[in-house]
Amino acid sequence: MPLHVMLLVLFGALLHASWNAIVKSGHDKLRETGLVAGGAALVAACGLPFVPLPAPESWPWVAAAVVVHQVYYAMVAAAYRAGDMGHTYPLMRGTAPLIVALVSAPLLGETLTSAGWIGIGLICGSILMLALHRHVDHRATVIALGNAMVIATYTLVDGTGARLSGHAVSYVLWLTFLSGPPILAWLLWCDAPALLQRVRGRGGIALAGGACSIGSYGFALWAMTQAPLAAVAALRETSVLFAVGISVFLLGEPGSLRRVIASILVVAGAATLRFA
Repeated sequence: MPLHVMLLVLFGALLHASWNAIVKSGHDKLRETGLVAGGAALVAACGLPFVPLPAPESWPWVAAAVVVHQVYYAMVAAAYRAGDMGHTYPLMRGTAPLIVALVSAPLLGETLTSAGWIGIGLICGSILMLALHRHVDHRATVIALGNAMVIATYTLVDGTGARLSGHAVSYVLWLTFLSGPPILAWLLWCDAPALLQRVRGRGGIALAGGACSIGSYGFALWAMTQAPLAAVAALRETSVLFAVGISVFLLGEPGSLRRVIASILVVAGAATLRFA
């Protein structure tokens, strides 16, 4: 994987952990997620006049991705209601790239080198070590694993769509612009006054989270046009390193030696992918 691609994916990983921390820090996880999605849609709308339309063959993938992302938003909120970010985030993000690696060969015809598989294995294994231990909420574990399947699905859908679009940035902007309104419409229908009150209280934070969200995914989808999906998906999950740091130092969740060791292994996996 080229160094400049790797660095952009790592920066995107930091942005991803940041917007997830915004959701986790809020009182109402689903409304926080909706506000971040809405903020991302606003940012995307500002960029649409400056990019060409994605190629026609990518629009069915955009439509499918919008649906999958609604499920993803709901499950992110549910996971953070059920458990700590330090547990659920690594489990969601660590399992997904392994699923992508296993299915991308038969579905997309992509193959990885031995070093690529070792790097993916190190990243996924160490991330799972961060998440799986005895003193956890099993409901949170089940939700996080379910969302890992959703993440793997949208990774494959969006990776394919971005390649077909002919313009990865345009694909990301249109996807983000179209993904925000459905969840916001649902939240308005359920309790409009509560959502509007949330906008007044945390609108600025949500907008920042939206900018982080679109930047994170934009870098990842562009990278998927330059390198194998499985490798990019695994490297992107180094966001777990940032998430663990945020959960301990900003959200006050407990740290442990296991998390330090697992974090070192994540870095080793990323270095292996760099030279795969």
